[in-house]
Amino acid sequence: MLALAYLAAAVRAGTGPHGWPRGRTAAWLLGCAVAAVALSPVLAGHDPRAHMARHLLLGMVAPLGLVLAAPVTLLLRVTEPATGRRIGRVLRARPVHVLVHPATAALLAVGGLYAVLLTPLAEATGGQVPHNALLLHYLAAGYLFTWSIAGPDPAPRRPGMTTRVLVLVLTVAAHSVLAKVLYARAPAGPDGEKARTAAQLMYYAGDLAELALAAALFATWYRRPARTCRPRGRTRRGRRRGGRQPEGQTAGYSRSRWFT
Repeated sequence: MLALAYLAAAVRAGTGPHGWPRGRTAAWLLGCAVAAVALSPVLAGHDPRAHMARHLLLGMVAPLGLVLAAPVTLLLRVTEPATGRRIGRVLRARPVHVLVHPATAALLAVGGLYAVLLTPLAEATGGQVPHNALLLHYLAAGYLFTWSIAGPDPAPRRPGMTTRVLVLVLTVAAHSVLAKVLYARAPAGPDGEKARTAAQLMYYAGDLAELALAAALFATWYRRPARTCRPRGRTRRGRRRGGRQPEGQTAGYSRSRWFT
């Protein structure tokens, strides 16, 4: 359903030089496909390796594709001005600002992992409903964290590059520490071997996912300052002559239109 809704909005936004980028659509479809694999029966069961694979796919890989698809920007592109302004007011709200701050998002994503994997909480999620709630938490927390770090969507009062890099580095360290703790706590025997394999999966595959997130962060940072890197005296003249605009401001689209 999410894939179809996004495709419908992308078609409505149009194609061509000022239409919706195909790369964004491909990123959304890839994110949905990864989430579908994570939720498939292939990774069901109580095997710790399958559980860790689900966490990595739902909490780190799928959110990266979904976030890079810029769904909020697409929504603003296809909505009426009045609806867009309401969305802008929601994004400017103080509770939303606190929720999507990198520090808060990291606490939800990493803190949730520590709570599930190092406490008896994991046993409490054995039922179908609690287990589904846990999977939803993985996806939602992973999306919030990825969006707060490297989201291309408009975000009023988004923290600066230094804050986001610092939070990302601390998150990588927290993941590594958790993986080592899980490896050290694994019991002897076949079950312990599975647990150690799951810890290694978190350590190495998690590093790859976080490296991809770091690349997305720097790519987003590289695109956004393009208009502010000109000499001060040429900024206004460059705008009058149709200088390069950031994505989301082409074809008559202006972010300020939705945040006034």
